[in-house]
Amino acid sequence: QVQLVESGGGLVQPGGSLRLSCAASGSGFSAYPMGWYRQAPGNQRELVATITSGYRTTIADSVKGRATISRINAKNTVYLQMNSLKPEDTAVYYCNLHGPIGDYWGKGTLVTVSS
Repeated sequence: QVQLVESGGGLVQPGGSLRLSCAASGSGFSAYPMGWYRQAPGNQRELVATITSGYRTTIADSVKGRATISRINAKNTVYLQMNSLKPEDTAVYYCNLHGPIGDYWGKGTLVTVSS
């Protein structure tokens, strides 16, 4: 059973930076695509970034140039570095693992961008 635990969220001022982490339990982490999604109040969950097992990344247009996704397979961890944060980046950020029989999700970490 895969479990994903996000960390690194919090309150940050506009223009600031955060690095979110997602630690995965279980085996075979390195073989699966991982991603970060977010959901703001009243909105649907949306894709932020993904990274394949071969380290190919995709970044949503809304955060392109401000977000970087990376993974360290030896640590079973995926990261999301967010810079130049804006109030509209405020959301709960969820980690996703796209496994062979379905998707796994963490419980999320709240990012609040406010002065």
